[in-house]
Amino acid sequence: MPSLSFDERVTLLTTWLKSLPNDWAIQPETLSVASADASFRRYFRVESTHPQHPSMIVMDAPPAHENCKPFIHVAQLFAQSGVNVPKILAQDLIQGFLLLSDLGDTTYLAALNADLSQANALYRQAFTALVQLQKISTPDDLPLYDRERLLNEMMLFPQWYLGVHHQYSMSDVQTAELTKVFNILLDNNTAQAQVWVHRDFHSRNLMVQNDVAHNPGILDFQDAVYGPITYDAVSLLRDAYIEWDEQQQIDWLVRYWEMARAAGLSVPAQFDVFYRDFEYMGLQRHLKILGIFARLYHRDGKSGYLKDLPLVLKYTRQVAARYREFGHLLLLLDQVAEQAGEAGQTTQVGYTF
Repeated sequence: MPSLSFDERVTLLTTWLKSLPNDWAIQPETLSVASADASFRRYFRVESTHPQHPSMIVMDAPPAHENCKPFIHVAQLFAQSGVNVPKILAQDLIQGFLLLSDLGDTTYLAALNADLSQANALYRQAFTALVQLQKISTPDDLPLYDRERLLNEMMLFPQWYLGVHHQYSMSDVQTAELTKVFNILLDNNTAQAQVWVHRDFHSRNLMVQNDVAHNPGILDFQDAVYGPITYDAVSLLRDAYIEWDEQQQIDWLVRYWEMARAAGLSVPAQFDVFYRDFEYMGLQRHLKILGIFARLYHRDGKSGYLKDLPLVLKYTRQVAARYREFGHLLLLLDQVAEQAGEAGQTTQVGYTF
């Protein structure tokens, strides 16, 4: 079935809302855009006179491109831990519509940009929720974040960031060295304790709630997997959309590490070992993101992510410069920057042995 246009989708969605039971007391004429993400999903807000849901969110997930079932499955799974995720109020999987409870419109990012003094409280609440999720993790409920999946993500870096975005062709030697880097990362990532992984646990997907006991509201979890325990901590502390200095990152990470140990999660007994795992996981994630952001621009026409590339590249360079085994990756990044004429983009090496 061919994809419908945006206007046709809205017409279908409005018709569906009008067909729902009167108990929801929905006012379809109040439909307004709430947000969109990097996929084909769109979110709308609609008002209601329902006593518990004065507003609701409608997810539009065109069936030709999206599948609502993983969202429903993960929402039910995560809710078992007690974290705050949207409740599914109504669904039409054939048309690709979900009616959800509304977790508000204030993201962590918006709140922090308005008032940084909230940071400690917000990040403490986020890590509390993360440990809640990780404590009840089981291996059979979500897809495995295995070596193949982790590698496929990193391959977006040479394909889209180097090859398309920078039109940079690697030599056979460079390809071999990058493969070694990937294997080092994969050996580390797959050896870490495995838990439920949100995969985008960052400031744009965490919502500030009026009742702090329900912080954070958690969104965009449909791609959750079972994988390395440090992944979501990396997503939060080395966020593509807001930067914290390394001392602040370490302070929060130590607090999370202590919470994880107290909860009986399988994290290393020495923080320096845990921090190395965190850094290696971060390098895997940021290589992937460089490729994804390049692909979003060149393939999907979404230019908004280009402004976030420099911070992701900064994270990538910092880790590559810190560990001797990633020296060839740092050299590759320097050569790409030199070809692109990006002065000042090279990094001083300070290897950790």
